[in-house]
Amino acid sequence: MVTAARRWELWSTEACVVVTEPSMLDPAVDLSKDVCLEVEMACSRFRDDSELMLLRGQLGDGREISDVLAAIVRGALAAAEMTDGDVDPTLGNVLLGLGYDRDFSLLGVPRSLGPESRGAVAVAPVAPGWTRIVLAGNRLRVPTGLLLDFGAIGKALAADWAADRIASRLGCGSMVSLGGDLATAGEAPPEGWVVLVQDLPGDPSVCVGLSSGYALATSSTQKRLWNHSGREVHHIIDPHTGLPAEAVWRTVTVAAKSCADANTIATACVVRGRRAPSWLRELGVPARLVDSAGRVSTFGSWPPDELADQS
Repeated sequence: MVTAARRWELWSTEACVVVTEPSMLDPAVDLSKDVCLEVEMACSRFRDDSELMLLRGQLGDGREISDVLAAIVRGALAAAEMTDGDVDPTLGNVLLGLGYDRDFSLLGVPRSLGPESRGAVAVAPVAPGWTRIVLAGNRLRVPTGLLLDFGAIGKALAADWAADRIASRLGCGSMVSLGGDLATAGEAPPEGWVVLVQDLPGDPSVCVGLSSGYALATSSTQKRLWNHSGREVHHIIDPHTGLPAEAVWRTVTVAAKSCADANTIATACVVRGRRAPSWLRELGVPARLVDSAGRVSTFGSWPPDELADQS
């Protein structure tokens, strides 16, 4: 089976679409870009004209929202419930306090300060806010003072929706990757969807094959780094402290039936740190964790690196 692929820059990362019918590549890319724009216009914190930012300060008494934003909110609340609040969509003000107030590409490249400095920033802890969000139908109520952030779940949902839209409308197999979030739909190539799992050059790497309909997500404490008040910080916040999560893991990669679920579990593992392995054993999902020293641990049906095809 012949495949075709295209890459482009998106949201300070790279987007990629692969299809099993080369003649469908152009419309597949167009569909993916449409989905990503819909998600961006619904929930971006970095666009003054997004629906989320236009409604900022107006949600205390409840407002009707679009179907797209409502679906994103439902996905975010499901992620919070799945993780007992370790993935909380109400941490927008914490991120603002850390200086993450614009697209990541505009924050600048941080200087290396060493692992001991990461996350050591005085940001007031916040009370769990996700349980106070109410979504009834398309009517959303958010307590005054909470700022929603859907960066992670929005990207994962966009990958799920784009892959499904390509497969259903164009009738071909599709794989859509948005940064570390990857979703598939439709018929896969005979060898499956072969994916290189590696965060930064020099990190441990492995190639794995995904069956049709499966998704993969990687959460990293290495990439989205910036300087704040002379300290190096990253974007994955521990809602219990209001600080970037301790970088126990360089990366966590999880496979699941949806990119939203894979992203949720991977992000929660970063937040849970040393508690992540026991949780993964309970869940039984395939996962690969790389710790701060570069050591690899695998869980569920994820094959050990030495048993998988090396890149």
